[in-house]
Amino acid sequence: MRIRGAVLRSIGAERPFAASRPLELVDLELDAPGPGELLVRIEAAGLCHSDLSVVDGARPRPVPMLLGHEAAGIVEAIGPGVDDVAVGDRVVTTFLPRCGECAACARDGRLPCERGSASNGAGELLGGGRRLHEGTGASASDVHHHLGVSAFATHAVLDRRSVVPVGADVPPAVAAVLGCAMLTGGGAVINAGKPREGDDIVIVGLGGVGMAALLAAASLGVGRVIGVDAVPAKLDTALELGADVALSPDDAIAQGLRAAVVVEAAGHPKAFETAFALTAAGGTTVTVGLPRADARSSLSPLTFTAEARTVIGSYLGSAVPARDIPRYEQLWREGRLPVEALVTNEIGLDELNEALDTLADGKAIRQVVRF
Repeated sequence: MRIRGAVLRSIGAERPFAASRPLELVDLELDAPGPGELLVRIEAAGLCHSDLSVVDGARPRPVPMLLGHEAAGIVEAIGPGVDDVAVGDRVVTTFLPRCGECAACARDGRLPCERGSASNGAGELLGGGRRLHEGTGASASDVHHHLGVSAFATHAVLDRRSVVPVGADVPPAVAAVLGCAMLTGGGAVINAGKPREGDDIVIVGLGGVGMAALLAAASLGVGRVIGVDAVPAKLDTALELGADVALSPDDAIAQGLRAAVVVEAAGHPKAFETAFALTAAGGTTVTVGLPRADARSSLSPLTFTAEARTVIGSYLGSAVPARDIPRYEQLWREGRLPVEALVTNEIGLDELNEALDTLADGKAIRQVVRF
C-alpha cells in the first residue's frame, strides 16, 4: 500500500532543523504484513530524544530511515500466525522487541534482547528484512525501519513482538507515551531503582523520560519525590506533576541533598555526575539517559566501596513491555498516573523539523504527532 512518512536521508544536519529540514515527507510503498506481523494505522506518535539522536548523529543509524518509535495505532490487518490481536484493537509500539528466546530475554527485562538489538541496529524488523520501499519496480530501494517501528507515517507494518494491546478507552496520545517515555522512565524507578518504603527518589533531567519517571515515583508514595533540572520552567512543571521539591543541580548539591534512589534521565555526563553526587550511602544511582558514545564522566571509585553504592544502567526501563505497559495503563485508569500531562502539544507530520528544534532546546516534554 501507499503511505506517507518522514524520512531521514543523512545524519548530522545543522541547526536550526527548521532551515536544514533533515526530515523529508515522502510517499513510500509498504508491504503487506508477513507471518507474525501486523498492519497498524498510526494515530499518534511522540517525538523523543532517541529520534533527535539519530538526526544529529549522536546515535548513528543506517539511512535512509523512516523515523519514529513511540506510537499508538489501530490494527488494520494481521499476518499469518497472529492469533492474540484482532483487527480494530488499539496497540502501543515498543522500541525494543523481545524475542523471548535468547539468554538476555530470560533476565526479566534486565538486559536488552539480543535479537531485538541486532535487528534495531540493522534497521530491520525482528523477523528480518524491511517492509518499506521508495520507488517502484526495478528502481525501488529499501528504507530502513527505526527501532522496529518507523511511526512517523500514516501506517506501519510491525512485528507482533513490537506491540502491546491496550484498551479502547486509552486516548491515542496517552497510549503512545506509555510505550517509550513511561516505559523507560517508570521502569528506571520501579524495575531498576526498586525504592522501599520511606525512600526519597530524585530525578535528574526533566525531559519526557525524566517527567515520566517523576510520575511513576509519585504514584508509589514511598518517600519524597525531588525533581532536578537546570531549566526553571521544568522545575515548575515538576511541582505541578507531583514533585515535593524541585531544585537546580547547583542548589541540590549546595543543600547537601542525598537520596536512596536517584535516576539520571538527561543523557549527559555532567547530569550523571550530579546524580551520583546526590545518591546517599547505600543508595542506587540509575542511569537511563543515552549520552553520545564518546561521553565520559569522572567519579571516585572509593565512594562505591566506602559508601556501599550501586550504579545500574537501565535500558527501556529494564522492562518487559507486555508486563509493564498494562501496569501503567491501569495506574492511568485509576487516576494515579496522569500521563496526558506529559504531552506538551500536538503537531502535524509536516511540523516535525520545527519540533526537533523545540526538543533540542529543552522547551517541550512530549510533542505528539496526530494523524
